[in-house]
Amino acid sequence: MVGAALRTLLHETIDYAGLFPPASLDMPAAVANYAAYRVGPDAWALGRFVLPAARLGEFEQAAEALLTPGDPWRLSALLGPELDADAARVRDVSRRHGARGTAAVDTVELRAADATAIARAAAIIPEGAIAYVELPVAGDVRALVRAVGRAGLRAKVRTGGVTADAVPSSGELVVFLEACVAAGVPFKATAGLHHPLRGAYRLTYEPASPTGTMFGFLNVFLAAALLAAGGSRAEAQALLEESDPAALHVDDDALVWRAHRFTAPQLAAARGHIVSFGSCSFTEPVEELREMTSARR
Repeated sequence: MVGAALRTLLHETIDYAGLFPPASLDMPAAVANYAAYRVGPDAWALGRFVLPAARLGEFEQAAEALLTPGDPWRLSALLGPELDADAARVRDVSRRHGARGTAAVDTVELRAADATAIARAAAIIPEGAIAYVELPVAGDVRALVRAVGRAGLRAKVRTGGVTADAVPSSGELVVFLEACVAAGVPFKATAGLHHPLRGAYRLTYEPASPTGTMFGFLNVFLAAALLAAGGSRAEAQALLEESDPAALHVDDDALVWRAHRFTAPQLAAARGHIVSFGSCSFTEPVEELREMTSARR
């Protein structure tokens, strides 16, 4: 049983990215998984199906028998270096499936390393689509977040990968979160957030995979919620680094981390900043969350 606070924090947050590493599934397998998750017991936590815009045609073929008029699949398309061509693909698919009510590419994602690239991105976004711009956190991310906000876009941060050096430091990540909250820019995260809390985990699904210290999705979301509630950068960074399950208590109507209590209404307000996280596994996050909350009750 998922309490109101946890459901508020994680409602429709897990964008399924099974096509991407380390899962790296083929299109038919990823599509079949998403179809099953949409009608499964954890559908409340499921977000969009993430895919490269260049593979939208492949998606249409694989999903044709599963799409139902009036029950559209929500898609998030990653735009590559050929922005204009990928944006055209998004428009074509949205036009074709929007008329039938079978699928909607209502979100796009792309990378931009400077203000010029952000302005270029804003100019090509398909009408009606929400755009997330992945920003590098190693530089002056605060200025980039402000530029994203001025352009009417949203921010995206990479929180991990298949190598240990792909994980940003807690200091870099907290500056990104603080910048988004200060500028009123909603954000999503991607990669490395398969687990609820920070810890040392295998970086891939290979038996001999090395391990690395990864953030948990609760660390990231609650750190943003703490900043949104007026918490300090130092407190938010400590929350990002929290790895002790005993430090987090889950009530039906609140989440409690040490001296901080997050009620369902507070988390609902924080969701104006926190949108979703991309994961190549949907089952791993929800199953580990269920195990953690069951053990704490």
